[in-house]
Amino acid sequence: MTLPMLYYTGWASGKSPLFSVVFPTVVSHMSESTQQHRCESPKSVRCAVVTISDTRTLETDRGGELIVKLLMEAGNQVSSRHIARDDPREIEPLVLKLADPATTDAVLLTGGTGIAARDRTFETVSGLLTKAMPGYGELFRMLSYTDIGPAAMLSRAVGGVLNNVIVLTMPGSVAAVQLAMEKLIVPEIGHLVYEARK
Repeated sequence: MTLPMLYYTGWASGKSPLFSVVFPTVVSHMSESTQQHRCESPKSVRCAVVTISDTRTLETDRGGELIVKLLMEAGNQVSSRHIARDDPREIEPLVLKLADPATTDAVLLTGGTGIAARDRTFETVSGLLTKAMPGYGELFRMLSYTDIGPAAMLSRAVGGVLNNVIVLTMPGSVAAVQLAMEKLIVPEIGHLVYEARK
C-alpha cells in the first residue's frame, strides 16, 4: 500500500518547522485475487446519475453531464438521469427507487456533500446504506487534498451498498466530479459491482 510521505522542508520565520505532504500516485502491485476479481467483473455497468441541486436543470447541470460522458466513454450504460432538490424528502425516495438491482448496478450522486445548512446528501445517503464503504470518501479527500489543500476536509463524499447496488456521492463542482470519476469510480466501478453482488 502506498502511504503519504512527510518531508521536512525548513523553518518558518525561524520559529516552527515546515513540512510537505506528498501523496505518491503510483499504484502498488495488485494482488492475484484482486486481479482475478477484476477479470470476473462486469465490463459494463448500469448507472443511474442524480444531481442534488436547488437551482440546476438538465440543461445547466455540467457535473451530471460529465458523469454521463465519462461513464459512456468507458463503455458503461446510463440507465437514468435525475435532478433532485437538496431535501431528504426528495433524495431518500429517489435513491430507494433507483437502488433496484434488477435495473441498476450503481447510483452516482453529485452535490450536497458540504457542510452548509442545505447540504443534506451525506446524512440522507448514509442513513440508507446497508454497508458503508469508508475507503471511498477517504481516498477522495486524500486525492482532493493534492488539488485544493486543507479545504478537502469540507467534502463529505460517502459510498456504500444499498440492496446490493453501489451508491457513491461526490461534490457538485465539475473539478470534484472529474477527480472522483477519473481516479476512483470509472477505474473501479465494475469491481465494486462484482463485490456487491457476491
